[in-house]
Amino acid sequence: MSGDLKIRAEQPTDHEAISTVVSLAFQREDEARLIAELRKLPSFDPALSLVAIAGGQLIGHILFTEIVVRQRGGTTLPAMALAPVAVRPERQRSGIGSRLVTEGLDACRRRGDRLVIVVGHAEYYPRFGFRPARDRGLEAPFPVSDASFMLCELTPPAGAAALSDMVEYPAPFQGV
Repeated sequence: MSGDLKIRAEQPTDHEAISTVVSLAFQREDEARLIAELRKLPSFDPALSLVAIAGGQLIGHILFTEIVVRQRGGTTLPAMALAPVAVRPERQRSGIGSRLVTEGLDACRRRGDRLVIVVGHAEYYPRFGFRPARDRGLEAPFPVSDASFMLCELTPPAGAAALSDMVEYPAPFQGV
């Protein structure tokens, strides 16, 4: 990994470069469109849309979005969704994605967020503290394997016993 790697919050001037990196990483444009739609939400926080910069070039991006867990009885528990994380293909497997995830989770902790949900590679996310969400009583609103549907509890699991029912994502996620 380059020694000059910097992680910072996105700026409006980064939007096009973020779209390019995400489209290259996923080899399609769905995730880039998702990010553009999520930016329109009132809850969007640019401090949780982080970019990786090396050699003056934007080479990676990660986004955390507010979601809720609808619990039995109708109460809701605030949570965050980690989606997507992307690194330029030629820079993948060099620790950039790991730095984005680690710094993003730290930013969520500083905000006081307690829970982060991800749908992702079961081999990748456990190193950051993610584990199967269904083991904690959560359900996804779409078909997804047990191994890919994960949560990370950012605070001690004092409220974890109350986790149950359905994770609810904002409408833009329905298109991906």
